[in-house]
Amino acid sequence: MDMLSQILNMNAGGAYGGGKAGGAFDPLAFAMKPQVVIRALCWLFSVVVFGCISSEGWRVDEEGKDKCLFNDDAMACKFGNTVGVFGFIASIAFIVGEYLFERMSSVKSRKRFVMADMGFSAFWAFMYFVAFIYLWSQWSSAEIPPGGIGVANMQASIVFCFFSVFTWALCAFMAYKRFLIGAGDEFTSAFETDPANVVHQQAYTSYSMDNDNDQYSQSPFTNQQAGMDQQQVPQMDYQQPTY
Repeated sequence: MDMLSQILNMNAGGAYGGGKAGGAFDPLAFAMKPQVVIRALCWLFSVVVFGCISSEGWRVDEEGKDKCLFNDDAMACKFGNTVGVFGFIASIAFIVGEYLFERMSSVKSRKRFVMADMGFSAFWAFMYFVAFIYLWSQWSSAEIPPGGIGVANMQASIVFCFFSVFTWALCAFMAYKRFLIGAGDEFTSAFETDPANVVHQQAYTSYSMDNDNDQYSQSPFTNQQAGMDQQQVPQMDYQQPTY
């Protein structure tokens, strides 16, 4: 439940849901991040998929040719292996990228990483879904190999393809949540907490209040009364003295 709440409320205070750039690295906190935990599951499931197919997905027939246990469809084995291997590599790459994400001071770099994560994760969830349907359909039509050798591995590869659909889709969802967070809140908070901006804002506010006080502290009838007083002063004619 704690991890689910972290996934639904991802806002670490930095741009695109990441921490502040240049902060101290905590290995335990990094390992417990939802993105790292789910990505580790993607890595593990990928190992199971291509490991099961590579180890016992092929058998040698009477003619000495390699046959795929998925209904003798070599493309099914190759496709399952390809999806698993690339998922394995991508999982490691994104875990490393997650480590570097906290050290990215550029908002544009973080945005590119989040968009790449969201796009690739969604696409690979779809690829695992195709692999699940493909392998399951071929296995349902295949004959049981002699002695049942490889049956458990083929079934495990199908099951973990199905699990991988949800883990990769969850990675895409978390990247989408990060994309929605964006950099707007970070820029706003940075402007509001910048001491220079606070000083300028206070100075402007004080200047405006002083002008308002000077303007409205005087009585509106002061100038008018002064003009009337000047008009009421009697005008005295100057007389030239006589000698």
